[in-house]
Amino acid sequence: MRMRKKKEDAASAGGRILPRHIGIIMDGNGRWAQKRHMPRYSGHSVGAKTFQKIAEYASSIGIEYLTVYAFSTENWKRPENEVNAILKLMQEYLSSFEKYRSLNMQVRFLGDLSVFDCDMREMMLDLEKKSSACTGMHLNIAVNYGGRDEIVHAVRKLAGKVKDGQISLEEIDEDAVSEALYTAGMPEIDLIIRPSGECRLSNFLIWQCAYAEYVFMDVLWPDFSKKDFERALHEYAGRNRRFGGV
Repeated sequence: MRMRKKKEDAASAGGRILPRHIGIIMDGNGRWAQKRHMPRYSGHSVGAKTFQKIAEYASSIGIEYLTVYAFSTENWKRPENEVNAILKLMQEYLSSFEKYRSLNMQVRFLGDLSVFDCDMREMMLDLEKKSSACTGMHLNIAVNYGGRDEIVHAVRKLAGKVKDGQISLEEIDEDAVSEALYTAGMPEIDLIIRPSGECRLSNFLIWQCAYAEYVFMDVLWPDFSKKDFERALHEYAGRNRRFGGV
C-alpha cells in the first residue's frame, strides 16, 4: 500500500507539528573549506560531524525518518582526492556502529551499492543487519544515489516481474512503483531541507518529494546547527499542506 502523507499523519511532540520524514541535502562542504583556504575534503570531515550532530538531535525530538544525501551518482565526477576522502570518511563512520545502537537508530543505505568494494559493501550490509532490531529513528543514508537512477532501477524491477509472469502490465500503478523504490515501505518525504543557498533538488528523492515542503537556507552544511534545524521545522509547521485539495 502506498504511504502517501496526509495532514493527520504528521508526528507531534510537545504540542507542535513535526514532519515524519525529513530529507536533507548536505550541501556546501567544499565551499566551506575553500572560504577558509583549506582543501575541499576538510569540509567533508567537518560536514560529517554536523551530520552526526543533526541526526542525533532529530532522533531526540521524535523525527521518525531522516534521509540524508551523502554521495550522489554525479559525485564521482569530482576530483579523485576528494572522492577518496569522502569514501574514507564513510568507512570511519561505518565502523562506529555502537554509537547508532546506543541511539537506537535503524540504519539503511539507499542507492546502488554494487560500485563499492567488497569490504565497504559488507560493512554497509552488516550495519543494516545489526541495526534492524533498533526501534528508534530510521536513518537512511543515500550513497551512490540518484533519483532518476532509482526510478530506472524500479522500472527494470517491475519489467522483470511482468516478463516472469509475476504481475500483469495493468497491475503497474503508483503503488507498485513506490514499492519498487529503495524507500519501499517508508512514508513519503514531508520536508526537504537544503542548506548552502542553492534552490534545487539535485536529483534527490524526486518521486518521494511529490508533495514535500522545501526549506532552502543560506548556511553552508558544516555550519548548520540545531538552531537552523529548528528554524526549518518552524517554517514547515507554518505551511498549509493541501495535497491538491483546498
